[in-house]
Amino acid sequence: MLSYENKVILAPMVRIGTLPMRLLALRYGADIVFSEELIDWKFLRSKRRYNEILKTVDFVDQTDGTIVFRTCSEEKEKVVLQLGTCNAERALKVAKLLENDVAGIDINMGCPKEFSIKGGMGVALMKDSDKACYILKTLVSNLTIPVTCKIRIFETPEKTLEIVKKLVNTGISAIAIHGRTKDERPQHAVHTDIIQYVAESISIPVIANGGSKEIEKYADIFKFKDMTGCSSVMLARAAEWNCSIFRKDGMLPIDTVIKEYLKLAVDYDNSPSNSKYCIQNILRELQETPRGRRFLECQTLEQICAIWDLEWYCQEKQSEYHKKGIQGRWQVCPDELEPPNKRFKVAELNLEGVIKMKVCFIRASFTDTNLPKSQLHAWAGKNGFKLPTYHTHQVEKLFCSVLTFNDQKYTSTFWEKNKKFAEQGAALVALFHLGVISEENLIKYGSIIK
Repeated sequence: MLSYENKVILAPMVRIGTLPMRLLALRYGADIVFSEELIDWKFLRSKRRYNEILKTVDFVDQTDGTIVFRTCSEEKEKVVLQLGTCNAERALKVAKLLENDVAGIDINMGCPKEFSIKGGMGVALMKDSDKACYILKTLVSNLTIPVTCKIRIFETPEKTLEIVKKLVNTGISAIAIHGRTKDERPQHAVHTDIIQYVAESISIPVIANGGSKEIEKYADIFKFKDMTGCSSVMLARAAEWNCSIFRKDGMLPIDTVIKEYLKLAVDYDNSPSNSKYCIQNILRELQETPRGRRFLECQTLEQICAIWDLEWYCQEKQSEYHKKGIQGRWQVCPDELEPPNKRFKVAELNLEGVIKMKVCFIRASFTDTNLPKSQLHAWAGKNGFKLPTYHTHQVEKLFCSVLTFNDQKYTSTFWEKNKKFAEQGAALVALFHLGVISEENLIKYGSIIK
Protein backbone atom coordinates (compact mmCIF):
# COMPACT_ATOMS: atom_id res chain seq x y z
CA MET A 1 0.00 0.00 0.00
CA LEU A 2 1.41 3.38 -1.05
CA SER A 3 2.49 5.61 1.85
CA TYR A 4 2.37 9.40 1.62
CA GLU A 5 4.64 9.99 4.63
CA ASN A 6 7.93 11.84 4.05
CA LYS A 7 7.70 11.90 0.28
CA VAL A 8 8.79 14.27 -2.49
CA ILE A 9 6.15 14.17 -5.19
CA LEU A 10 5.66 15.24 -8.81
CA ALA A 11 2.39 17.19 -8.77
CA PRO A 12 -0.41 16.68 -11.30
CA MET A 13 0.11 19.10 -14.21
CA VAL A 14 -2.04 19.25 -17.33
CA ARG A 15 -0.12 18.03 -20.40
CA ILE A 16 3.10 17.76 -18.36
CA GLY A 17 2.44 14.70 -16.21
CA THR A 18 2.51 12.15 -19.03
CA LEU A 19 4.59 8.97 -18.87
CA PRO A 20 8.00 10.30 -20.06
CA MET A 21 8.01 13.14 -17.51
CA ARG A 22 6.78 10.89 -14.71
CA LEU A 23 9.54 8.36 -15.39
CA LEU A 24 12.14 11.12 -15.60
CA ALA A 25 11.00 12.47 -12.22
CA LEU A 26 11.24 9.00 -10.66
CA ARG A 27 14.73 8.44 -12.08
CA TYR A 28 15.85 11.80 -10.72
CA GLY A 29 14.57 10.95 -7.25
CA ALA A 30 10.84 11.66 -6.87
CA ASP A 31 9.13 9.20 -4.53
CA ILE A 32 5.64 9.45 -6.06
CA VAL A 33 4.42 10.82 -9.39
CA PHE A 34 0.92 12.05 -10.21
CA SER A 35 -0.59 11.89 -13.67
CA GLU A 36 -2.08 14.98 -15.21
CA GLU A 37 -5.76 15.44 -14.38
CA LEU A 38 -7.78 13.10 -16.60
CA ILE A 39 -11.55 13.46 -16.92
CA ASP A 40 -13.76 10.48 -16.04
CA TRP A 41 -15.72 10.38 -19.31
CA LYS A 42 -12.48 10.08 -21.31
CA PHE A 43 -11.83 6.75 -19.61
CA LEU A 44 -15.41 5.64 -20.06
CA ARG A 45 -15.04 5.87 -23.84
CA SER A 46 -11.65 4.12 -23.72
CA LYS A 47 -10.47 0.55 -23.92
CA ARG A 48 -7.62 -0.91 -21.88
CA ARG A 49 -4.93 -2.52 -24.02
CA TYR A 50 -1.57 -4.05 -23.17
CA ASN A 51 1.05 -2.80 -25.61
CA GLU A 52 3.36 -5.75 -26.29
CA ILE A 53 5.97 -3.63 -28.07
CA LEU A 54 6.28 -0.79 -25.56
CA LYS A 55 5.44 -3.04 -22.58
CA THR A 56 2.90 -0.49 -21.42
CA VAL A 57 -0.74 -0.47 -20.39
CA ASP A 58 -2.65 1.90 -22.66
CA PHE A 59 -6.13 3.30 -22.29
CA VAL A 60 -7.14 4.08 -25.87
CA ASP A 61 -9.91 6.53 -26.79
CA GLN A 62 -12.29 4.56 -28.98
CA THR A 63 -13.39 7.62 -30.97
CA ASP A 64 -10.00 8.59 -32.41
CA GLY A 65 -7.40 6.09 -31.18
CA THR A 66 -5.49 8.58 -29.03
CA ILE A 67 -3.88 7.48 -25.77
CA VAL A 68 -5.80 8.79 -22.76
CA PHE A 69 -3.37 7.28 -20.24
CA ARG A 70 -0.24 5.21 -20.65
CA THR A 71 1.69 3.57 -17.81
CA CYS A 72 4.34 0.89 -17.32
CA SER A 73 5.75 -1.46 -14.69
CA GLU A 74 8.57 0.93 -13.72
CA GLU A 75 6.09 3.35 -12.16
CA LYS A 76 3.32 0.96 -11.13
CA GLU A 77 3.99 1.16 -7.39
CA LYS A 78 4.49 4.93 -7.43
CA VAL A 79 2.02 6.46 -9.89
CA VAL A 80 -1.20 8.12 -8.73
CA LEU A 81 -3.95 8.80 -11.25
CA GLN A 82 -5.58 12.17 -10.72
CA LEU A 83 -9.21 12.06 -11.78
CA GLY A 84 -11.43 14.97 -12.73
CA THR A 85 -15.00 14.11 -11.80
CA CYS A 86 -18.19 15.43 -10.25
CA ASN A 87 -20.01 12.11 -10.02
CA ALA A 88 -19.35 9.31 -7.53
CA GLU A 89 -20.68 6.52 -9.73
CA ARG A 90 -18.61 7.55 -12.75
CA ALA A 91 -15.56 8.04 -10.57
CA LEU A 92 -15.87 4.55 -9.12
CA LYS A 93 -16.39 2.97 -12.51
CA VAL A 94 -13.19 4.58 -13.78
CA ALA A 95 -11.24 3.80 -10.62
CA LYS A 96 -12.16 0.12 -10.89
CA LEU A 97 -10.84 0.11 -14.48
CA LEU A 98 -7.51 1.44 -13.22
CA GLU A 99 -7.27 -0.23 -9.83
CA ASN A 100 -4.71 -2.85 -10.87
CA ASP A 101 -2.57 -0.47 -12.94
CA VAL A 102 -1.88 2.43 -10.56
CA ALA A 103 -0.81 2.85 -6.93
CA GLY A 104 -3.50 5.34 -5.97
CA ILE A 105 -6.42 7.51 -7.08
CA ASP A 106 -6.58 11.25 -6.41
CA ILE A 107 -9.65 13.42 -6.89
CA ASN A 108 -8.97 16.92 -8.17
CA MET A 109 -10.77 19.41 -5.93
CA GLY A 110 -8.36 22.30 -6.45
CA CYS A 111 -8.28 23.20 -10.15
CA PRO A 112 -9.56 26.79 -10.60
CA LYS A 113 -9.74 26.65 -14.41
CA GLU A 114 -13.05 27.53 -16.06
CA PHE A 115 -13.31 24.15 -17.81
CA SER A 116 -13.25 22.29 -14.49
CA ILE A 117 -15.57 24.67 -12.68
CA LYS A 118 -18.20 24.63 -15.46
CA GLY A 119 -18.15 20.84 -15.33
CA GLY A 120 -18.70 20.86 -11.57
CA MET A 121 -15.15 19.57 -11.01
CA GLY A 122 -12.02 20.99 -9.35
CA VAL A 123 -12.68 23.81 -6.89
CA ALA A 124 -16.39 23.65 -7.77
CA LEU A 125 -16.56 20.55 -5.55
CA MET A 126 -15.53 22.69 -2.58
CA LYS A 127 -18.80 24.59 -2.91
CA ASP A 128 -20.61 21.31 -2.35
CA SER A 129 -18.58 19.54 0.31
CA ASP A 130 -21.31 16.92 0.80
CA LYS A 131 -20.93 15.82 -2.83
CA ALA A 132 -17.13 15.91 -2.51
CA CYS A 133 -17.29 13.71 0.57
CA TYR A 134 -19.70 11.29 -1.09
CA ILE A 135 -17.33 10.85 -4.04
CA LEU A 136 -14.39 10.16 -1.72
CA LYS A 137 -16.36 7.85 0.56
CA THR A 138 -17.62 5.86 -2.44
CA LEU A 139 -14.06 5.31 -3.67
CA VAL A 140 -12.57 4.56 -0.25
CA SER A 141 -15.26 1.95 0.43
CA ASN A 142 -14.82 0.12 -2.84
CA LEU A 143 -11.13 0.27 -3.76
CA THR A 144 -8.09 -1.67 -2.59
CA ILE A 145 -5.70 1.21 -3.36
CA PRO A 146 -5.44 4.48 -1.39
CA VAL A 147 -7.65 7.45 -2.24
CA THR A 148 -6.56 11.06 -1.80
CA CYS A 149 -7.73 14.50 -2.88
CA LYS A 150 -6.03 17.78 -3.72
CA ILE A 151 -7.59 21.08 -2.67
CA ARG A 152 -6.86 24.79 -2.41
CA ILE A 153 -7.05 26.75 0.82
CA PHE A 154 -9.95 28.99 1.80
CA GLU A 155 -9.57 32.60 2.93
CA THR A 156 -9.07 31.66 6.59
CA PRO A 157 -7.30 28.81 8.40
CA GLU A 158 -10.51 27.97 10.27
CA LYS A 159 -12.64 27.61 7.13
CA THR A 160 -9.93 25.53 5.47
CA LEU A 161 -9.67 23.19 8.46
CA GLU A 162 -13.45 22.85 8.68
CA ILE A 163 -13.65 21.51 5.12
CA VAL A 164 -10.51 19.41 5.46
CA LYS A 165 -11.88 17.62 8.53
CA LYS A 166 -14.98 16.64 6.59
CA LEU A 167 -12.83 15.26 3.78
CA VAL A 168 -10.56 13.40 6.19
CA ASN A 169 -13.57 11.70 7.79
CA THR A 170 -14.27 9.90 4.49
CA GLY A 171 -11.24 7.69 5.11
CA ILE A 172 -8.82 9.17 2.58
CA SER A 173 -5.14 8.30 3.01
CA ALA A 174 -3.70 11.80 2.55
CA ILE A 175 -4.65 15.28 1.40
CA ALA A 176 -2.65 17.65 -0.81
CA ILE A 177 -3.13 21.35 -0.12
CA HIS A 178 -2.19 24.10 -2.55
CA GLY A 179 -1.47 27.16 -0.44
CA ARG A 180 -3.48 29.63 -2.51
CA THR A 181 -7.19 30.36 -2.74
CA LYS A 182 -9.22 29.63 -5.86
CA ASP A 183 -8.82 33.25 -6.99
CA GLU A 184 -5.07 33.47 -6.42
CA ARG A 185 -2.46 32.68 -9.04
CA PRO A 186 1.27 31.83 -9.02
CA GLN A 187 2.30 35.48 -8.66
CA HIS A 188 0.55 35.60 -5.28
CA ALA A 189 2.41 34.52 -2.16
CA VAL A 190 1.71 31.01 -0.91
CA HIS A 191 0.03 30.89 2.53
CA THR A 192 2.33 28.48 4.34
CA ASP A 193 0.71 29.45 7.67
CA ILE A 194 -2.69 28.07 6.62
CA ILE A 195 -1.16 24.82 5.38
CA GLN A 196 0.73 24.50 8.69
CA TYR A 197 -2.43 25.20 10.70
CA VAL A 198 -4.20 22.33 8.95
CA ALA A 199 -1.21 19.97 9.09
CA GLU A 200 -0.95 20.38 12.86
CA SER A 201 -4.66 19.68 13.32
CA ILE A 202 -5.28 16.42 11.44
CA SER A 203 -3.85 12.92 11.69
CA ILE A 204 -3.36 11.91 8.04
CA PRO A 205 -0.38 13.07 5.92
CA VAL A 206 -0.69 16.55 4.45
CA ILE A 207 1.15 17.20 1.17
CA ALA A 208 2.20 20.85 0.77
CA ASN A 209 1.92 22.35 -2.70
CA GLY A 210 2.41 25.77 -4.27
CA GLY A 211 5.97 26.58 -3.18
CA SER A 212 7.75 26.64 -6.53
CA LYS A 213 8.64 30.36 -6.18
CA GLU A 214 10.67 29.44 -3.11
CA ILE A 215 12.13 26.19 -4.50
CA GLU A 216 15.21 26.67 -6.68
CA LYS A 217 17.23 23.62 -5.59
CA TYR A 218 16.75 20.27 -3.86
CA ALA A 219 17.44 21.61 -0.35
CA ASP A 220 14.68 24.21 -0.77
CA ILE A 221 12.10 21.41 -0.93
CA PHE A 222 12.77 20.60 2.70
CA LYS A 223 12.78 24.25 3.74
CA PHE A 224 9.27 24.49 2.29
CA LYS A 225 8.36 21.27 4.09
CA ASP A 226 9.53 22.75 7.41
CA MET A 227 7.71 26.03 6.74
CA THR A 228 4.42 24.20 6.24
CA GLY A 229 4.91 21.49 8.87
CA CYS A 230 3.75 18.89 6.35
CA SER A 231 4.58 15.22 5.90
CA SER A 232 5.42 15.62 2.22
CA VAL A 233 5.94 18.19 -0.54
CA MET A 234 4.46 18.20 -4.03
CA LEU A 235 6.21 20.12 -6.84
CA ALA A 236 4.61 21.47 -10.01
CA ARG A 237 6.30 24.41 -11.75
CA ALA A 238 9.76 23.83 -10.25
CA ALA A 239 9.66 20.30 -11.70
CA GLU A 240 8.11 21.47 -14.96
CA TRP A 241 11.01 23.90 -15.51
CA ASN A 242 13.75 21.44 -14.58
CA CYS A 243 12.77 17.95 -13.51
CA SER A 244 16.22 17.34 -12.02
CA ILE A 245 15.06 19.42 -9.03
CA PHE A 246 14.41 15.97 -7.52
CA ARG A 247 18.13 15.05 -7.63
CA LYS A 248 19.88 14.93 -4.26
CA ASP A 249 23.20 15.45 -6.08
CA GLY A 250 22.14 18.73 -7.65
CA MET A 251 20.31 19.96 -10.72
CA LEU A 252 21.42 19.21 -14.27
CA PRO A 253 21.71 21.62 -17.23
CA ILE A 254 18.44 21.89 -19.13
CA ASP A 255 19.98 20.45 -22.31
CA THR A 256 20.82 17.28 -20.39
CA VAL A 257 17.28 17.15 -18.99
CA ILE A 258 15.77 17.70 -22.44
CA LYS A 259 17.88 14.95 -24.00
CA GLU A 260 16.97 12.48 -21.25
CA TYR A 261 13.32 13.48 -21.57
CA LEU A 262 13.40 13.07 -25.36
CA LYS A 263 14.84 9.56 -25.14
CA LEU A 264 11.94 8.57 -22.89
CA ALA A 265 9.46 10.28 -25.23
CA VAL A 266 10.86 8.24 -28.13
CA ASP A 267 11.06 5.02 -26.08
CA TYR A 268 7.38 5.31 -25.12
CA ASP A 269 6.11 6.69 -28.46
CA ASN A 270 4.87 9.85 -26.81
CA SER A 271 2.86 12.19 -29.02
CA PRO A 272 4.96 14.90 -30.72
CA SER A 273 2.60 17.68 -29.61
CA ASN A 274 2.78 16.63 -25.96
CA SER A 275 6.57 16.21 -26.09
CA LYS A 276 6.91 19.64 -27.67
CA TYR A 277 4.73 21.23 -25.00
CA CYS A 278 6.83 19.72 -22.19
CA ILE A 279 10.07 20.97 -23.76
CA GLN A 280 8.58 24.44 -24.29
CA ASN A 281 8.02 24.63 -20.55
CA ILE A 282 11.64 23.68 -19.91
CA LEU A 283 13.01 26.21 -22.43
CA ARG A 284 10.71 29.07 -21.37
CA GLU A 285 12.42 32.33 -22.48
CA LEU A 286 15.01 30.35 -24.48
CA GLN A 287 12.30 29.75 -27.07
CA GLU A 288 13.25 33.23 -28.38
CA THR A 289 16.81 32.14 -29.23
CA PRO A 290 17.69 30.99 -32.78
CA ARG A 291 17.67 27.35 -31.64
CA GLY A 292 14.44 27.91 -29.76
CA ARG A 293 12.76 29.31 -32.85
CA ARG A 294 13.94 26.31 -34.89
CA PHE A 295 12.44 24.08 -32.21
CA LEU A 296 9.10 25.89 -32.37
CA GLU A 297 8.84 25.06 -36.08
CA CYS A 298 9.11 21.33 -35.36
CA GLN A 299 6.05 19.12 -35.60
CA THR A 300 7.38 15.56 -35.50
CA LEU A 301 9.32 13.83 -32.74
CA GLU A 302 12.16 13.25 -35.21
CA GLN A 303 12.36 16.96 -36.02
CA ILE A 304 12.45 17.83 -32.30
CA CYS A 305 15.13 15.20 -31.63
CA ALA A 306 17.29 16.62 -34.44
CA ILE A 307 17.59 19.92 -32.53
CA TRP A 308 19.36 18.02 -29.72
CA ASP A 309 21.35 15.66 -32.02
CA LEU A 310 19.09 12.70 -31.29
CA GLU A 311 17.60 12.33 -34.76
CA TRP A 312 19.42 9.00 -35.20
CA TYR A 313 17.96 7.68 -31.95
CA CYS A 314 14.43 8.60 -32.96
CA GLN A 315 14.80 7.15 -36.47
CA GLU A 316 16.16 3.83 -35.17
CA LYS A 317 13.48 3.44 -32.50
CA GLN A 318 10.59 4.41 -34.75
CA SER A 319 11.82 2.07 -37.48
CA GLU A 320 12.17 -0.75 -34.93
CA TYR A 321 8.67 -0.16 -33.57
CA HIS A 322 7.07 -0.02 -37.00
CA LYS A 323 8.75 -3.25 -38.09
CA LYS A 324 7.33 -4.88 -34.97
CA GLY A 325 3.87 -3.58 -35.90
CA ILE A 326 3.36 -1.05 -33.14
CA GLN A 327 -0.24 0.02 -32.55
CA GLY A 328 0.23 3.77 -32.43
CA ARG A 329 -1.14 6.86 -34.18
CA TRP A 330 0.09 5.55 -37.55
CA GLN A 331 -2.07 2.46 -37.21
CA VAL A 332 -5.27 4.20 -36.14
CA CYS A 333 -8.24 3.56 -38.40
CA PRO A 334 -11.95 2.88 -37.77
CA ASP A 335 -11.42 -0.89 -37.93
CA GLU A 336 -9.17 -0.64 -34.86
CA LEU A 337 -11.77 1.21 -32.83
CA GLU A 338 -15.02 0.18 -31.24
CA PRO A 339 -17.47 3.09 -31.49
CA PRO A 340 -20.54 2.61 -29.30
CA ASN A 341 -22.98 3.22 -32.15
CA LYS A 342 -21.77 0.81 -34.84
CA ARG A 343 -18.79 -1.18 -36.00
CA PHE A 344 -17.34 0.49 -39.10
CA LYS A 345 -15.39 -1.41 -41.74
CA VAL A 346 -12.88 0.43 -43.93
CA ALA A 347 -13.95 -1.91 -46.72
CA GLU A 348 -17.27 -0.03 -46.79
CA LEU A 349 -15.44 2.91 -48.41
CA ASN A 350 -15.10 0.91 -51.67
CA LEU A 351 -11.50 1.91 -52.45
CA GLU A 352 -11.24 -0.46 -55.42
CA GLY A 353 -9.09 1.11 -58.14
CA VAL A 354 -7.91 3.87 -55.79
CA ILE A 355 -4.15 4.40 -55.54
CA LYS A 356 -3.38 4.06 -51.85
CA MET A 357 -0.37 5.05 -49.80
CA LYS A 358 0.14 5.68 -46.07
CA VAL A 359 1.06 9.36 -45.93
CA CYS A 360 0.68 11.76 -43.02
CA PHE A 361 0.32 15.50 -43.60
CA ILE A 362 2.70 17.40 -41.27
CA ARG A 363 1.64 21.04 -41.37
CA ALA A 364 5.00 22.43 -40.19
CA SER A 365 6.73 20.91 -43.22
CA PHE A 366 4.93 23.28 -45.60
CA THR A 367 4.49 27.03 -45.96
CA ASP A 368 1.15 28.63 -46.82
CA THR A 369 2.23 28.85 -50.47
CA ASN A 370 3.45 25.28 -51.03
CA LEU A 371 0.76 23.18 -49.40
CA PRO A 372 0.21 19.86 -51.22
CA LYS A 373 -3.21 20.91 -52.53
CA SER A 374 -1.74 24.16 -53.85
CA GLN A 375 1.11 22.29 -55.52
CA LEU A 376 -1.31 19.87 -57.16
CA HIS A 377 -3.58 22.68 -58.38
CA ALA A 378 -0.58 24.51 -59.83
CA TRP A 379 0.62 21.34 -61.59
CA ALA A 380 -2.86 20.71 -63.00
CA GLY A 381 -3.10 24.26 -64.38
CA LYS A 382 0.38 24.13 -65.88
CA ASN A 383 -0.37 20.85 -67.66
CA GLY A 384 -3.90 21.72 -68.80
CA PHE A 385 -5.87 19.38 -66.53
CA LYS A 386 -9.10 20.05 -64.65
CA LEU A 387 -8.64 20.75 -60.95
CA PRO A 388 -8.94 17.73 -58.60
CA THR A 389 -12.02 17.06 -56.51
CA TYR A 390 -12.13 15.68 -52.96
CA HIS A 391 -14.63 13.42 -51.24
CA THR A 392 -14.01 13.09 -47.51
CA HIS A 393 -15.33 10.36 -45.22
CA GLN A 394 -15.69 10.88 -41.46
CA VAL A 395 -15.99 8.13 -38.83
CA GLU A 396 -16.16 9.34 -35.23
CA LYS A 397 -13.21 11.80 -35.05
CA LEU A 398 -11.24 10.35 -37.97
CA PHE A 399 -11.14 11.55 -41.60
CA CYS A 400 -10.13 9.94 -44.90
CA SER A 401 -10.27 11.82 -48.21
CA VAL A 402 -10.39 10.35 -51.73
CA LEU A 403 -9.03 12.67 -54.40
CA THR A 404 -10.13 12.36 -58.04
CA PHE A 405 -7.77 13.77 -60.66
CA ASN A 406 -7.54 13.05 -64.40
CA ASP A 407 -9.82 9.98 -64.05
CA GLN A 408 -7.67 8.48 -61.27
CA LYS A 409 -8.44 8.32 -57.56
CA TYR A 410 -5.87 8.73 -54.76
CA THR A 411 -6.07 8.41 -50.99
CA SER A 412 -3.90 8.12 -47.93
CA THR A 413 -4.61 5.17 -45.64
CA PHE A 414 -3.51 7.34 -42.71
CA TRP A 415 -6.67 8.59 -41.02
CA GLU A 416 -6.29 12.26 -40.09
CA LYS A 417 -8.00 14.16 -37.27
CA ASN A 418 -9.57 16.81 -39.49
CA LYS A 419 -10.95 17.15 -43.01
CA LYS A 420 -8.35 19.66 -44.26
CA PHE A 421 -5.43 17.44 -43.26
CA ALA A 422 -7.09 14.41 -44.88
CA GLU A 423 -7.37 16.32 -48.18
CA GLN A 424 -3.74 17.44 -47.97
CA GLY A 425 -2.69 13.83 -47.32
CA ALA A 426 -4.55 12.62 -50.42
CA ALA A 427 -2.88 15.40 -52.43
CA LEU A 428 0.53 14.17 -51.24
CA VAL A 429 -0.27 10.69 -52.58
CA ALA A 430 -1.21 12.16 -55.96
CA LEU A 431 1.91 14.36 -56.08
CA PHE A 432 4.11 11.35 -55.33
CA HIS A 433 2.59 9.24 -58.10
CA LEU A 434 2.79 12.15 -60.54
CA GLY A 435 6.53 12.49 -59.76
CA VAL A 436 6.19 15.97 -58.28
CA ILE A 437 7.33 14.91 -54.78
CA SER A 438 9.91 12.19 -54.14
CA GLU A 439 9.88 9.51 -51.48
CA GLU A 440 13.04 11.10 -50.07
CA ASN A 441 11.15 14.36 -49.53
CA LEU A 442 8.20 12.56 -47.92
CA ILE A 443 10.59 10.93 -45.46
CA LYS A 444 12.24 14.30 -44.81
CA TYR A 445 8.82 15.90 -44.20
CA GLY A 446 7.97 13.15 -41.69
CA SER A 447 5.04 12.16 -43.91
CA ILE A 448 6.13 8.53 -44.18
CA ILE A 449 8.19 6.38 -41.88
CA LYS A 450 10.58 3.76 -43.24
